[in-house]
Amino acid sequence: MKRLIAALQFLTVCPFVSHIQCDERDIGRSTPWFPLVGLLIGGAVALLDRGMSGLFPPLLSSALAVVALLAASGGLHMDGLADTADGFLSSRPRERVLEIMRDSHTGAMGVIGIVCVFSLKVAALASTPPALRAPTLLLMPFAGRCSMVMQLALLPYARSGGLCSLFVQNGRRSDVVFTSLLFAAVSWLVGGLFGLTAAGISVAGIAIFSLWCRNKIGGFTGDTLGAGCEWVELIPALVAAAWVLK
Repeated sequence: MKRLIAALQFLTVCPFVSHIQCDERDIGRSTPWFPLVGLLIGGAVALLDRGMSGLFPPLLSSALAVVALLAASGGLHMDGLADTADGFLSSRPRERVLEIMRDSHTGAMGVIGIVCVFSLKVAALASTPPALRAPTLLLMPFAGRCSMVMQLALLPYARSGGLCSLFVQNGRRSDVVFTSLLFAAVSWLVGGLFGLTAAGISVAGIAIFSLWCRNKIGGFTGDTLGAGCEWVELIPALVAAAWVLK
């Protein structure tokens, strides 16, 4: 239970667990709970969206749902997306890319990355068939947090020190298999064939992003964990939007 609380503290701004003390060991071993945290976020946002959908048109309720997903982490993952975009799209050597990512200022590429991902989430969710809206909102944060577990298992740490160094010794390659199977099983239960399709494409998206991280900086950082979460969170929404064409 302490590790679940540590995962909630690390991944969310949930006020109900903020007063509970968790040490570094708890945080470092909390990664198996990341997918569950994603499902909890998705469930809360899906319930919120059900109420908003009765009050507002689809586009506005979709924007509010995406804002709720963003608020759940306090914008931490979107900040990682901005820093990663600034570094990865700078066409600089590895060390310079890492320096750019460490800089707290957001550049043009970071702003473009935020606008593109946020806009695509809203547009895709607004285009989602009503029957798939709740499953999509459940799967979006679940997919994003599964991507973090898989990055930690697939990649070495690209920096020395920092909070993410706590996870390095606890990342195992077997976590990739377990998380993939969990991802597929939960997605099938939540969304049937749609969920399974979204899971398969999301896992492919995680693999592509992880390969890019390895080639660009030699591994993962806290910023790439956030960027991967935001990127993969988008995929179930895109699949749901395309599903209406079937």
